[in-house]
Amino acid sequence: MRMSHVLILALGFSYCLGSTRPAKSQESSTETGRRVIRRVDPHYPEIAKRMNLGGTVKVIALVAPDGNVKKVEPMGGSPILVQAAQSAVSQWKYVAGTESKETVELHFTP
Repeated sequence: MRMSHVLILALGFSYCLGSTRPAKSQESSTETGRRVIRRVDPHYPEIAKRMNLGGTVKVIALVAPDGNVKKVEPMGGSPILVQAAQSAVSQWKYVAGTESKETVELHFTP
């Protein structure tokens, strides 16, 4: 019973997020202008494929001075897609610099 409620909520969130793009398409808007030197594409969750679920996930990445991502916090998007986005962004590597917070948007299309 609860799983059906989660799926219904997730589907509702996906419709609220607007237009969608391919899962491998991502855009990064950064507060500091740090350049990404290694991106990892998100894995499109199987349950999202079966539900034909798409949408945009927004996360904030805390980037260490060496360019490694220390922490990824979700800011919005379907709960089913957020985990895939967090997993991918946590593997990204940025150009070295001072510690910063980077805003990342990932777009998923079924």
